[in-house]
Amino acid sequence: MNYKMMGRFIAQILTIEGVFMIPAAVISLCYHEGTAAKSFLITMGIIAVLCAVLFLLCKGAPSAFYAKEGLVCVGVSWIVLSLIGCLPFYISREIPKYVDALFEMVSGFTTTGASILPEVESLSHGILYWRSFSHWLGGMGVLVFLLAFTGEKGKGFTMHLLRAESPGPSVGKLVPKMRTTAAILYIIYIGMTILNVIFLLFGDMPLFEAVCTAFGTAGTGGFGIKNDSMASYSPYLQNVTTVFMILFGVNFSCYYLILLRQFTNVLKDEELRLYFGVILGSIVLIVLDTFGLYGTLEETIRHAAFQVGSIITTTGFSTTDFDLWPSFSKTILLCLMVCGACAGSTGGGMKVARIMLVFKGLRRNIRQMLSPRKVEVVRNNGSIVDEKTLANTNAYLSAYIIIIFAVFLIISLDGFSVGTNFSAVLCTFNNIGPGLEAVGPMCNFSGYSDLSTLVLSWAMLAGRLEIFPILVLFSKDTWFRR
Repeated sequence: MNYKMMGRFIAQILTIEGVFMIPAAVISLCYHEGTAAKSFLITMGIIAVLCAVLFLLCKGAPSAFYAKEGLVCVGVSWIVLSLIGCLPFYISREIPKYVDALFEMVSGFTTTGASILPEVESLSHGILYWRSFSHWLGGMGVLVFLLAFTGEKGKGFTMHLLRAESPGPSVGKLVPKMRTTAAILYIIYIGMTILNVIFLLFGDMPLFEAVCTAFGTAGTGGFGIKNDSMASYSPYLQNVTTVFMILFGVNFSCYYLILLRQFTNVLKDEELRLYFGVILGSIVLIVLDTFGLYGTLEETIRHAAFQVGSIITTTGFSTTDFDLWPSFSKTILLCLMVCGACAGSTGGGMKVARIMLVFKGLRRNIRQMLSPRKVEVVRNNGSIVDEKTLANTNAYLSAYIIIIFAVFLIISLDGFSVGTNFSAVLCTFNNIGPGLEAVGPMCNFSGYSDLSTLVLSWAMLAGRLEIFPILVLFSKDTWFRR
């Protein structure tokens, strides 16, 4: 294990976190929020000391960097980012308990959007900004940012880190160099975020609110800056947010192909077609099921489209209390929580690509049972899917199910209903945000004990990093086997 290089890498990640706190501190000063500004300055001082120590201890690190180091670096980095990133919440006393502050920060970086806060409008502007910005930074990945815009080099460094942090059953290159791929992804991400802000401003949303809302939409995070999330905004602003949530749930490789004018390849993408098919089908079914709950058909369609887009992309914004919808509609939303968005997007969940591979693998196995001598392969977009990808998909599905039931069992000690606990696990592990019943869109997670809060925080990290970078931290072979 290359501990020195890992230490230097974590120091770089913390440096980026400290730099990104500067705008939050400036915003606090502009709004004359001295306590919040002081909390950011203290945190930046702590980061400076930690980074100086790590850089001194990790001088002369060897350049060799393998898959094991990549997985460990990703898992440890996200944990450290959350442990330090929550300090402004705690130091400012806007979230008095450190465990609650940690939950809020993990929820931000993992783009979950689940909150322990009963109301958010009393928070200072600097804290609101940092809370929303954590979504944007975590959406594409802070490690991807490091790879895209810094000069860190090492054998296998870029490849292993990008593959460990990026969502999906497999990670490919847009261009020959992985570093250039990371840069392209972030440039597209930044451009779409700016476009989102512009459209929100056209709807007369104040600049600060537009920026924070765009951060939550781009990162598919869902931290609102109003107590009712998006319910009090105009239909135009809700529709704009619906469109951009769905767009950020698309594989960013498709946008790169659009820039190259390869429209035919985009239209032939099986995952993309299934993604939009599931969205359209879910909207139609929910509109039929909730017809009559709202004053007009337009309002019914608007709320159905918004909630479907919010849940499948794992954003977590809401325009209505969908916990009051009929059971059929709520069941559809639960299924969308598991489904998630496309691989290579900022969304969470199992990913449409994995679900597609699971069903194709199941179909292949049935065909092999019927014709044992016939060679069957799984294809995606016309190409044969290698057996390693299929094996990894099956391993992910197994770990996914085990973790859901394990976390569900632990948090059941708090005595909430089965519906509350099960939806709490699904919405944290799949990085959704709101669940049902006591953790519904108009409620929060403050009722859970410290143990459950920590377990759910772990579930958010495991879900965002797609399980394995977190699980390897618990393996003895990770730390002691050469």
